[in-house]
Amino acid sequence: ARGRGNLTEQGGIVAGGWKGLLTALGLVVASYQGVELIGITAGEAKNPQVTLRSAVGKVLWRILIFYVGAIFVIVTIFPWNEIGSNGSPFVLTFAKIGITAAAGIINFVVLTAALSGCNSGMYSCGRMLYALAKNRQLPAAVAKVSRHGVPVAGVALSILILLVGSCLNYIIPNPQRVFVYVYSASVLPGMVPWFVILISQLRFRRAHKEAIADHPFRSIMFPWANYLTMAFLVCVLIGMYFNEDTRMSLFVGVIFLLAVTLVYKVFGLNRHGTAHKVGE
Repeated sequence: ARGRGNLTEQGGIVAGGWKGLLTALGLVVASYQGVELIGITAGEAKNPQVTLRSAVGKVLWRILIFYVGAIFVIVTIFPWNEIGSNGSPFVLTFAKIGITAAAGIINFVVLTAALSGCNSGMYSCGRMLYALAKNRQLPAAVAKVSRHGVPVAGVALSILILLVGSCLNYIIPNPQRVFVYVYSASVLPGMVPWFVILISQLRFRRAHKEAIADHPFRSIMFPWANYLTMAFLVCVLIGMYFNEDTRMSLFVGVIFLLAVTLVYKVFGLNRHGTAHKVGE
């Protein structure tokens, strides 16, 4: 069959070798960053024990269907080395089955997805800035909210940061390079919350075994899943170093994290936090 042939021909499934797969992981992983926002959203839910479990399951299935599934269908229809050379693979796929308005449909889907991602990013960023300000780790002005409870100062600051990216698109002559640099530069800072979540879960469950013994929402394969995930993330960073397009972004990400840590320590922001007991 044609689909099976496209998977096995032109070098097979891992046509670029394992090194090619490793160096591509940085850009691939960035597509999944943001799933941790479920935790922020669940904090405002009326019944987080039910809502969180449902949200995690729905996100998993949506990734498998709309991301992994869509790419699988495309590579079975077109050879991988022809994808992207003659236009959008999604447009070509729709056109192949007789949908002539494919370009308009894909543009609508892409713009809708971009707006949705931007909306969730501003929501989470505004909420996190608000929480930091309430915890006295940012100026009190950042904690300003509207009469509807919206952290307007945090959202406004998030919009200003987004405008920087838009300005770079006009200042730097090669927009494609800007996309690669900015996109890959977000991988390392974006993986920091994942490392923090994994390590925090390890320490929390070890320190409060009795308190969470009967918890209804428990992760699978703990703690080995945590260790395997951290090892995978380290492999992603190694792959970014060996990829010429993402190597500089890796260095930029390291410098950014060091600068943020230095500011955190110099201004004593770590001395203002307040701990909460289990169950609060």
